[in-house]
Amino acid sequence: MRSAVRVIYEVAPSEAGERLDKWLTERLQEDEVDISRTVVQQWLKSGSVTRRRPGKVKASDPLEPGDVYEIEVPAEEPFVIVPDDVAMHIVYEDDDLVVVDKPRGVVVHPGAGNERGTLVNGLAARGVRLSPLGGEMRPGVVHRIDKDTSGLVMFAKTERAYYGLTEQLREHTVIRHYRAIVHGKMEHRSGTIDMPIARDPNDRQRMAARLEGKRAVTHFQVIEQFDRYAVVMCQLETGRTHQIRVHFAEIGHPLAGDKVYGRRHTLPIDGQALHAETLGFVHPATGQWMSFASALPPDMEQLIEWLRAGRIG
Repeated sequence: MRSAVRVIYEVAPSEAGERLDKWLTERLQEDEVDISRTVVQQWLKSGSVTRRRPGKVKASDPLEPGDVYEIEVPAEEPFVIVPDDVAMHIVYEDDDLVVVDKPRGVVVHPGAGNERGTLVNGLAARGVRLSPLGGEMRPGVVHRIDKDTSGLVMFAKTERAYYGLTEQLREHTVIRHYRAIVHGKMEHRSGTIDMPIARDPNDRQRMAARLEGKRAVTHFQVIEQFDRYAVVMCQLETGRTHQIRVHFAEIGHPLAGDKVYGRRHTLPIDGQALHAETLGFVHPATGQWMSFASALPPDMEQLIEWLRAGRIG
């Protein structure tokens, strides 16, 4: 049995006025705790949720900025990664790390509602032992790409790889290039989008450009411009959730096929037209520079060919 876990959350100014039970449920779900609002209400009644400011707490309490809540998450059975036969291509593997080319439609690691069929499950089926440092559901995970984004992802197999790769990500020394198809005619051939990103207060499944968010920087270059679409190369300086998708939507050029931030009428592609094309980093054990490239998936390649031929866009 796993021991109880204490979780601490602080109320941001943008969250003021929300109901406590709703907010706690959403925060826990974001952290991939498989929980319902009914269970959270039961925890509130039983005293499993406390507030550092004096006074009783109840489900309907409105949030006040700066309040800090502590939740004693009850013990539960440990999560077990089940090996699954998942479509993927292992680009590189050694004793410390593994680099995978992820197809569109596959989730990187298990989470609430996605306990099977992820890259982590697929690696387990191939006998790849990942570092436990990322957590039960995220072993060896040092960065992620969205389910409907294809391309390169790296995982740590050892402690030194986990800390070495995460440190490079924090220092912004990992090279990550993405190819995207976006709506509209780009005004500039190259540039930098520097907009902080935070959780959308009106929809916690979305991200948004907000002043109180974390700094997010995307460099871009237009590769090909068509009448109503453009192919762009993006380099991430930071790696916020949905960063490229949010940034291009904010400047009026949402990604083609993006069901969350995009336009209703778009190109015929199942998911956003976004591909993690290159990945470069210093090997955490050898100090050698490692660089990998992934070819565009067939659906994106086909769309670009159609755009060049004037069949669409």
